Amino acid sequence: MKLTSDMIKERAKELGLDCVGIGSIDRYSEAPPLMSPKNYFPGCRSVIVVAMRIPRGSYRGIEEGTHWHNYTYYSYNRLNTVIRPRLTYQLATFIEDFGWEAVPCYPAVPERNPAREPVAEGKLPSDVVMQIRIMGVGAGVGEMGHSKVFLTPKFGPRVRLGMILTDCELEPDPIIDPGTICNHCGCCVRECPGNAIPPVNDKDKLIHINVGEKDIYWGDVHMGRCTLTHHGQNNKISPFHKAAFPNMEFDVDNSHMTEEEAYRISYPLATAKWTDALWEHSDPYVIKFYNYVMNHVGYFALCGARGCIRACMMNLEKNGIIENKFKNEFRYKPAWLLPNKIEETQGTINPFRERYLDELDPELRHNEQNGMLFNE
Repeated sequence: MKLTSDMIKERAKELGLDCVGIGSIDRYSEAPPLMSPKNYFPGCRSVIVVAMRIPRGSYRGIEEGTHWHNYTYYSYNRLNTVIRPRLTYQLATFIEDFGWEAVPCYPAVPERNPAREPVAEGKLPSDVVMQIRIMGVGAGVGEMGHSKVFLTPKFGPRVRLGMILTDCELEPDPIIDPGTICNHCGCCVRECPGNAIPPVNDKDKLIHINVGEKDIYWGDVHMGRCTLTHHGQNNKISPFHKAAFPNMEFDVDNSHMTEEEAYRISYPLATAKWTDALWEHSDPYVIKFYNYVMNHVGYFALCGARGCIRACMMNLEKNGIIENKFKNEFRYKPAWLLPNKIEETQGTINPFRERYLDELDPELRHNEQNGMLFNE
């Protein structure tokens, strides 16, 4: 029996995948060498991109400021690494039952992946990793929004993507024209707590590429600021960071830190220990909640996509642009945001110890500061 695009789409829906699109390999001819599907699988003829929706309710806890776990698990990491890949795997085996090779691809971040030495002369350094969102554009699943977040006609920004490369030549889907879903309203810009997304009218801050002979473009997002905010180094969105560093006023909005530098701060700090200063904890971790989520999920996220997904989602819903409708608006009161600037400096040398002793008995620290000067 001949395998067709319709058969693959029907099977994908049966498995529980919400969106599926197919692109012909020629649409990605201008991909950089380390992001090219032809360098991953030279025999590739078709690219299949699938998407699973992010439940709108998985953002509710962060929206209310009362629960953070669900975003990391159901909106981000586990949806990307466990829930959706199981179905991508099953779709790949379905294709191989017809005698065609199917390569399920993990949606890694190509610009972070360290290049290794080539295994032989004439080979590229590994690893070749495709940019999943650009692949999704070429497969007709959706378009790139101004914030670089992928948008689909049904769910807007609430999706996570997966991909399969195959040597089966399939009927491709049409590429969605830029601006079909993203209305360049600027909500993502205004609500990004890290000032990472450029103004929509700044034409010098747009990235343009060619996919399937279409000009695809999006805002040149400052990924250092985005990563710092996403991983909880921005006081404005993380009560946990603010509690651990009550006197820190790190100005993420104007930071020039790169994405890689932001990762090198965020992840080590998430599991950092400092045993002598934390009287209030029963364990030695500097930011206890970050370590807790890391231990459970292997990943941690704090921002809850305030601008790039939540603000975008609300605008697209309000304007009737996406198909997935809800009976009630997502936001029913002003959104919370913590101040970065401190109102009053806490402590002098060890604010945690000093607060504890003052609560226990203010007299315990009488004249103590003068004695501490001898330590200098």
